[in-house]
Amino acid sequence: MINSLKILAFFVLGAFLGYNSLLPDFFLKNDFSMPVLYLLMFLVGFGVGSNKKAFDILKMFNIKFLLIPLAIVTGSGLGGFIMGIFISEVSAKDSMAISFGFGYYSLSSVIISKIKGETLGVIALLSNISREIFTLVFTPILVKIFGKFAGIASGGATAMDTTLPVIKKYSGEDMVIVAFFSGIILSILVPFLVTFMITI
Repeated sequence: MINSLKILAFFVLGAFLGYNSLLPDFFLKNDFSMPVLYLLMFLVGFGVGSNKKAFDILKMFNIKFLLIPLAIVTGSGLGGFIMGIFISEVSAKDSMAISFGFGYYSLSSVIISKIKGETLGVIALLSNISREIFTLVFTPILVKIFGKFAGIASGGATAMDTTLPVIKKYSGEDMVIVAFFSGIILSILVPFLVTFMITI
């Protein structure tokens, strides 16, 4: 959770500096979102490609593993659609795009900011950070009420990294492979699903 709070603190600091024009004009007059997005995509690919554990897990692939990320995609999309109906300021389509961030706030918020503007990008950032923090705090309760897959579903893309320790602790060692595989699939899907929903 400390890492999530650090990310949030940097966001608040950036917003404060930008609002008060405390950064050099070079930063204010140039749009760095696309180069950052390209760098993020490169790092995601590099991280997945260099992670030997990921390939070891893929060797143990079971077709049933696909049901978990598929259920998460369906549930997240449905949840985003329902929230879009009740929140008049955000369309159901945009709300679904935000939900398809699956907790991957750094990537989804940059994509959404570039295509739809900073306001929706900030909503995406805060929404997906909240998803990660919620998973870190409430996984024990979620697992107790809904079963051992609940933490994986709540964590979304973060189930392969930041929320994996809490999932392992409360869902069990046998869920680590499932969580890691699901997190990889969802991380790969984020740029495609978010871009598709935000541009249709």
